Amino acid sequence: MIERYTLPEMGQIWSTAHKLQTWLQVELAVCEAQAELGRIPQEALQEIKAKAAFDPARVLAIEAEVKHDVIAFLTNLNEHVGEAGRYIHLGLTSSDVLDTALALQLVASVEILQARLADLIAALREQARRHRHTLMIGRTHGVHAEPITFGFKLAGWLAECLRHQERLARLREVVAVGKISGAVGTYANVPPQVEQLACARLGLKPDTVSTQVISRDRHAEYVQTLALIGSSLERFATEIRHLQRTEVLEAEEYFAPGQKGSSAMPHKRNPIKSEQLTGIARLLRGYAVSALENIPLWHERDISHSSVERVILPDASILCHYLLVNMADLVRHLQVYPANMERNLTLYGGVVFSQQVLLALVEKGLSREEAYRLVQENAHRAWNQPGGDFRANLLADPRVMAHLSEAELQACFDPRRHLTHLDEIFARLGI
Repeated sequence: MIERYTLPEMGQIWSTAHKLQTWLQVELAVCEAQAELGRIPQEALQEIKAKAAFDPARVLAIEAEVKHDVIAFLTNLNEHVGEAGRYIHLGLTSSDVLDTALALQLVASVEILQARLADLIAALREQARRHRHTLMIGRTHGVHAEPITFGFKLAGWLAECLRHQERLARLREVVAVGKISGAVGTYANVPPQVEQLACARLGLKPDTVSTQVISRDRHAEYVQTLALIGSSLERFATEIRHLQRTEVLEAEEYFAPGQKGSSAMPHKRNPIKSEQLTGIARLLRGYAVSALENIPLWHERDISHSSVERVILPDASILCHYLLVNMADLVRHLQVYPANMERNLTLYGGVVFSQQVLLALVEKGLSREEAYRLVQENAHRAWNQPGGDFRANLLADPRVMAHLSEAELQACFDPRRHLTHLDEIFARLGI
């Protein structure tokens, strides 16, 4: 794991101590189920619950000798429990504990991610509402297209995050699955009733059919969902990076008092957080490939997935958490410059209103081909030219003005036309 970026909220879930605590939770839940079914004495259960404890350092020391993590844990657990410890892990295999406990960690992680995504959604909703009517240029291929509002752009981000909210809700159900079915999953030494009772105590559902492990498609879906969230956040971060370019400067990251942008150039204000989030999203997507490759295990199990998951599940969870926390902060404190948006919108005499002029000429009876040719000719004479002015070009072109009055031409340059259905769009998001 990247300790430097471990946030306590998520890092705690993936700590060694917490992992061992979930193992103990599973073992105790199984003992309670066994006792309820009369498979172990109630007196033994009470002794186990009273004495059950572990020492992470001692577990690691034992593991160094026996080369088996679960055996090391059970050995240390029995050092605390004593005679009644013979009823612990009765009929189980290691993966019963490992996979069921891992489900507890995954569920806890999803719940944290849901909370942090909710923070980002709240920040996006507030900024979208604030800039609902803040006009700016929409871009396609990186080139000026037609007017939009900054709130509309953020509404698109919000809609995407709401879909992620739905995905996380579904993901919680996908990963909230345990298995207490013994070696190769046949329940030969532990009946299905134990699994049902233990999983119910842990807030999990029994896996429909397991081998010795829970099939790794569930874990791959977990990592893929986090990678999908990361890709969306990278999209947002990439947009902010573009908007902060000096020649654009329609929005920029908050620059704190005392912050420095460059060791050489004092004037620099760089989009460092957006760039950092972009890089982390790339790393997160890479873990999705590893998770997919974990699915095809040999026969009823092997452990080729185990070493991979020890890296990708904690890291993916922590990285996605980091992305969500920092994107919410970035959006909440984003600096927006409406004057610069207006300046860019009206470059070259409002050349971005070319479609409105085209449609107006078509409505006057010109063929689309002829109208397109006239508008494009005047637009290209203004495009990227010193003092280029599309509207002035049109006013001076008798071929255009033979069909449009000056007032009709002026109406083509009214950006309010592009806000006509804005309320309808925002209503879909409850803004």
